[in-house]
This record gives sequence, structure tokens and C-alpha cells, in this order.
Amino acid sequence: MAKKKKKYYVVWFGNPTGIFHSWNECKKAITGVTGAQYMSFETLKEAKIAYDKEYADYKGKNTKKKKTLSKEQLQKIGEPNLYSIAVDAASSGNPGKMEYRGVDTQTYKQLFHQGPFEQGTNNVGEFLALVHGLAYLKKQKSDRIIYSDSRIAIGWVKKKKCNSKLKPSHKNKALFELITRAETWLKTNSYTTTIVKWETKAWGEIPADFGRK
Repeated sequence: MAKKKKKYYVVWFGNPTGIFHSWNECKKAITGVTGAQYMSFETLKEAKIAYDKEYADYKGKNTKKKKTLSKEQLQKIGEPNLYSIAVDAASSGNPGKMEYRGVDTQTYKQLFHQGPFEQGTNNVGEFLALVHGLAYLKKQKSDRIIYSDSRIAIGWVKKKKCNSKLKPSHKNKALFELITRAETWLKTNSYTTTIVKWETKAWGEIPADFGRK
């Protein structure tokens, strides 16, 4: 089994602030802090540089290095279509607190955000983010495409069914109500929006990424 790559977490606004060497430490520092400011980095050096700057210098920017692909592979994939929106989700645990959002691919401006939900999964969040994005674009009468980095969520949307193994409970009642609404929307609405897989290996993390992997 491949060893998981270490991450370093900078907390500009939390309790306490600082540089943390694990997500668990970072999570403790931001839990219960409204408007917490934090981000992950691949090296300690990058984290130290970031901590000496402001959160605003990094907010909405991709801090992760792109994977190395051959010139031929990059040419085949091409560049992302910036006339689009991108969606993503994040879950602290599986299940755990989950949230999702959609952003403008070019400007990183947040267009919508939901959560955190008390008990959810990343796949459920990715599904809800896609459906929310489709509904958003239809309401806006926009011909932009929508990016997701989740093949699972894209598949669920095409089948109009959230095929999650998450079990209903009193903690996730609101989430399951939202899932039902999303499935109903898919079954009762048509859309022309093109759903496209975000090519992470070529382009880095999706713009809607929460930056805490």
C-alpha cells in the first residue's frame, strides 16, 4: 500500500492559530470557530511562508502541485474551459460533517454553498453539489458547462439516483430530505448543461476544492 503523502495545515484564524502537521490537529483548531481560516500545503516550507502572509493571499487559489504528465497526455487533455462552474464537497469523516459548494471556474467566486451537515459523506456531497449546480445554471439560463472531479457523482446524476450506502438517522434527516429533493429535481426537470470530469492530474485540484485533503 502506498504511503499517504503528508500535508501541513495553516490556521490563520482559529483556536489556536498556527501550523499543524495533521488534519486532526487542524480540525481541533477550527471546530466551533465561525469564519475559520485555514488551508493545506504540501511542504512545511510552503506552510511557513503562507503563515507569515494573509489568508486573503491564498483564499480561492490552488496550493497543490499538478501531477506530472507527458507532453502528449497534456496536449490530448487540453486546458479547462473557463466558461464554466466547478463543484466539490468535503467531509470530515465517513460519515462525518459534510459541506459542498460551487464556484466560478475562472474567478473562484463562490456561487453557492450548503452545510455543514451533521452526518454525510463526500460522495453524497458531490452528488448534491452537481444537482445544485445544474439547477443554478438552469435558473440563470446559462449555457456554461459544469465540472466535477467525482466520477461516482456524475454517474449518480445520470441515473437520477443517489446510490449511497449511508443509512438515515436523526442526525442526517435534513440531509436525506435534500437528497430526496435533488432526486426529484432530476426526475422532473430537463437540462442542457454539459457535465464534464475535471482532469485533476493535468489541471490540479478543482477550483471548488476546500483545500483540506
